[in-house]
Amino acid sequence: MIGMKILGAVNACFYVYYLMIIARCLLSFIPINYENPIIKGLIESVDVYLNLFRKFIPPVGMFDLSPIVAFFVLMIMRHVVIYGLAFIFSMLGIL
Repeated sequence: MIGMKILGAVNACFYVYYLMIIARCLLSFIPINYENPIIKGLIESVDVYLNLFRKFIPPVGMFDLSPIVAFFVLMIMRHVVIYGLAFIFSMLGIL
């Protein structure tokens, strides 16, 4: 019971970060005030992760492809973490 709730919470965290990456990509097309604390916090928290991929993936013209790769890597990490936790919880008898 508790293991399922933990798995659900971890899954929800990954889902929220997916939405944050999508929002960050959409905000790059909208002319807005980037000094807004909410927008600034969103950009800074997502760019920490995206900058890892921007080091290796150069922009193609005016398009930045690093969010696409970062999204797929995050999906793979989500599966590894969720299935790893499920395995650990089943071994401990919590699931």
